[in-house]
Amino acid sequence: QVQLEESGGTSVEAGGSLRLSCAVSGYTGSVNVMAWFRQAPGKEREGVACIRDGRVKLYAASVKGRFTVSQDNADNTVYLQIDNLKPEDTAMYYCAARKGAGTTLNGAQYNYWGQGTQVTVSS
Repeated sequence: QVQLEESGGTSVEAGGSLRLSCAVSGYTGSVNVMAWFRQAPGKEREGVACIRDGRVKLYAASVKGRFTVSQDNADNTVYLQIDNLKPEDTAMYYCAARKGAGTTLNGAQYNYWGQGTQVTVSS
């Protein structure tokens, strides 16, 4: 089993920056693809960033250029740096993990999920 715990969510003003963290524990060797998803009230879950094997990255078109995903294998932590925050970034952000050969932002392909961390952006 793999456990994921997100942190770093908070309330910020538009234009600011934030870094979310996802601590990975348990049988970490069973996953090699990590991703961040978000879900705003009344909206469907959206995949925003993915990193495979600590280096191959994939971003949703809607966040490319503002979101940066990274991984620290020494600490078993995955990060999501969000710059130039916008009110539409307000959502619950979730970390997810899977074992696979490719990158994907399809949430149905992820086996492990964290509880989420709330990001609220005010204008």
